[in-house]
Amino acid sequence: MNEYTSITDELQDLTKKLMKNDQIPDGLYDEYKVFRGLRNKQGKGVLAGLTDISTVISRKEVDGKIIPVDGELRYRGYLINDLVEGFTSEDRFGFEEIAYLLIFGELPQAEELARFEELLGGYRTLPTNFTRDVIMKAPGRDMMNTLQRGVLTLYGYDKRADDISLVNVLRQCLSLIATVPMMAVYGYQAYNHYLEGKSLYIHSPLKEMSTAQNILRMLRPNKKFTELEAKVLDIALVLHMDHGGGNNSTFTNHVVTSSGTDTYSAMAASLGSLKGPKHGGANIKVVHMFDEMKKEVEDWTDEEEIMVYLNRLLNKEAFDHSGLIYGMGHAVYSISDPRARIFKGYLDKLAHSEGYGEEFEFYDRVERLAVDAIADKRKIFKGVSANIDFYSGFMYRILGLPDQLFTPMFAVARMVGWSAHRLEELINVDKIIRPAYESIAPDKDYIPMGDRRK
Repeated sequence: MNEYTSITDELQDLTKKLMKNDQIPDGLYDEYKVFRGLRNKQGKGVLAGLTDISTVISRKEVDGKIIPVDGELRYRGYLINDLVEGFTSEDRFGFEEIAYLLIFGELPQAEELARFEELLGGYRTLPTNFTRDVIMKAPGRDMMNTLQRGVLTLYGYDKRADDISLVNVLRQCLSLIATVPMMAVYGYQAYNHYLEGKSLYIHSPLKEMSTAQNILRMLRPNKKFTELEAKVLDIALVLHMDHGGGNNSTFTNHVVTSSGTDTYSAMAASLGSLKGPKHGGANIKVVHMFDEMKKEVEDWTDEEEIMVYLNRLLNKEAFDHSGLIYGMGHAVYSISDPRARIFKGYLDKLAHSEGYGEEFEFYDRVERLAVDAIADKRKIFKGVSANIDFYSGFMYRILGLPDQLFTPMFAVARMVGWSAHRLEELINVDKIIRPAYESIAPDKDYIPMGDRRK
């Protein structure tokens, strides 16, 4: 402890020096016309590339004016609403079908989908002893780090790991889409057993089952689940698959892919980005916020009591004192997040069928009141609405998924989008991505050691 304390004291002093010499005055960003976060003052992203995979629309030009509109998400040009309605109305699981669309650019015919599902089923296996030697022998507390380590370790099992020909990268991507759900669930089972002292369950996936069905089968001790549970999880995975080319983890994949590196390194980099609480960890914040709110608000139907708590959140007097109502607002959407609207409808059915009806109504009430609370306290020019994170964590709780698997489920879905974008980058761009940074450091003359002063 003394050694740790002394090191910490020294590092505190060094950190002060770091802050002194690395702090860049805010005014210089405007002077040099730098868009921090690669977004301009209106919140629009700086154009860094082109993509045909997905697009996000939150505003349109009408009579020469830019106005906010109901949010749209399109995969390969198709409205996400139409895609979800399409496979659900025909009583199909959608993950594999929409993965085919994102990767290959067109909706599959029946025989093409069947062959693709068979292909993924064949890849749904880890190398011999991988689960024992890699996952079980080094359990971690954070499943995103477990996934990163697993993905990078697979590099050593691949005889063509560095081959970036399209056919080989496609093979690697399909293999990762099939096996990342296994690594996520098995990583949690190892953590739960070795670090929490719970029973250990390792269930093999079945080739004939969908991705959503297999996740629930592998997670639950009795391997049982209802059709509705699997269908709602399937829809959640589809809605999380991709979100334009400019989100942080997808842009990371484009950047790393442009260097010519291997697939495992590119995907591990994206996983590291998604782990960040500003990106993939928001739904955990939402459920933890609601955990406290359900204790603080005695009457879940009392809108005045709810509004008092929401104002405490905004005034930094409750939960984590951040001043945020998690799950409300989005960097792009203003009037509505189409994913949240779709998701909420299916969650309504699941919640009431599983005995969570009152809690769902509480979420719905908080969502409605939060819009008014934020509008009253903040200067929000583009509007604010619930995003998909507002409800997704609640859905995972109903399904019995532990908090540790919330962000990994996001990764399971987004592995499809990352794969599509990696392939698109390899096909269309042969230059390494190298953004410009303007140096503001003045020229200095070297000072001999004896002449240096504090």
